[in-house]
Amino acid sequence: MSKTRSAFFCQNCGYESAKWLGKCPSCNNWNTFVEEILVKGSDKKEKDPWQDYNGTSKAKTIAITDVSSAEEVRITTTDAELNRVLGGGIVLGSIVLVAGEPGIGKSTLFLQNGLLLNNITTLYISGEESEQQIKMRADRLGIKNEQFYLLTEINTQTIFQEIRKLKPQLVIVDSIQTLQSPYVESSPGSISQIRETAAELQRFAKETNTPVFLIGHITKDGTIAGPKILEHMVDTVLQFEGDRHYTYRILRTLKNRFGSTAELGIYEMTDTGMRAVSNPSEILITQKEEQLSGIAIAATMEGLRPLLIEGQALVTQSVYGTPQRTVSGFDLRRLQLLLAVLEKRGGFHFGVKDVFINIAGGLKAEDPSIDLAIVSALLSSYEDIPINQKYCFAGEVGLSGEIRAVNRIEQRIAEAEKLGFEKIIVSKYNLSHKPPGKSKFNIEVVPLGKVEELYQYLF
Repeated sequence: MSKTRSAFFCQNCGYESAKWLGKCPSCNNWNTFVEEILVKGSDKKEKDPWQDYNGTSKAKTIAITDVSSAEEVRITTTDAELNRVLGGGIVLGSIVLVAGEPGIGKSTLFLQNGLLLNNITTLYISGEESEQQIKMRADRLGIKNEQFYLLTEINTQTIFQEIRKLKPQLVIVDSIQTLQSPYVESSPGSISQIRETAAELQRFAKETNTPVFLIGHITKDGTIAGPKILEHMVDTVLQFEGDRHYTYRILRTLKNRFGSTAELGIYEMTDTGMRAVSNPSEILITQKEEQLSGIAIAATMEGLRPLLIEGQALVTQSVYGTPQRTVSGFDLRRLQLLLAVLEKRGGFHFGVKDVFINIAGGLKAEDPSIDLAIVSALLSSYEDIPINQKYCFAGEVGLSGEIRAVNRIEQRIAEAEKLGFEKIIVSKYNLSHKPPGKSKFNIEVVPLGKVEELYQYLF
């Protein structure tokens, strides 16, 4: 019998070393190496337990010209937001990793989607909860499905034997950090266990053409727990995020081999599960009876979807030696850049003012096209004059104070018109290539070239 083999793994990045090291050469962190027993000499892997699952094809070399090009076959779920984020539905044989904070609603979302797929045999594997706990959650969701099966098990070999009997068309694993392979001696959740169990599930998904969803944990830094290789192995990585104080949750794509990585799904957490929000613009703009200063509406894009979000600014006289710059949902460096532009090009003395910026609804905005709305909100709060509630903005602000063109302007204008706005202020360079004449939109499009023109137009 051969010796038991062990190795040292960095608990931060998954780097493997034959001996213990004080500092990780990959991520430069100190004291992160832990010894893990890898393979017992007697445990030799035999054939995969799903080998005669549904007539797996033998691997052979093939010329690229002989490969028939066809659209990926997809399972379309009843959840339009999930379909959009995945690029049009669940691709057969794909492996999807979904990560998020504890209690954010990952298990609820995928239990709900599994229960709603009436014509598909779904197996839900849980290593964290008992059957009774999952049944209680299913009762709360109020969805009945005869084709939905539960398995509470962490040993991968036992899981594959059950899969072989049931032959499911969709597998959901909650969570990958709880699974344990008998070929690796370390405890569940360790680097080598996550890598081995994910590799087994990936091989199963590709060889049997069965889609697999892996629910994963995140670390206190917000990154996906486990080795980075886990993200490289899977086809799609989704991040489920949201503020605990809001009922809204955002499903974001970080990686997608079958679609765009810029898509976004928005959900509302309710007593009966996750409700897909089809028109998020109406939620993200608060309804106000009176006009208030320091508020401007931005027309932004998240992937292919136009969104109208509310930017709020508060400018007050600084009572401390150093003026404060505080942001929520916006980039602090971007704010400092915009304040410098207003100071230099417009002559506004923001250097002696405290500035606070907030994107309403707990959303994080990264699109540079919200610059114009943030500048308008800053000027509105500085002058203490409200901006008309029926105005919205779409434009990037350059260092010389010019208003730069943004992409997909027509979709932004159409979204603003749909929500009843009267005017949208855009860059004149967005409309420079279009012939003058009657616009196809009923909303008035106001083209401006510089920040000074914006100030004159609004105030």
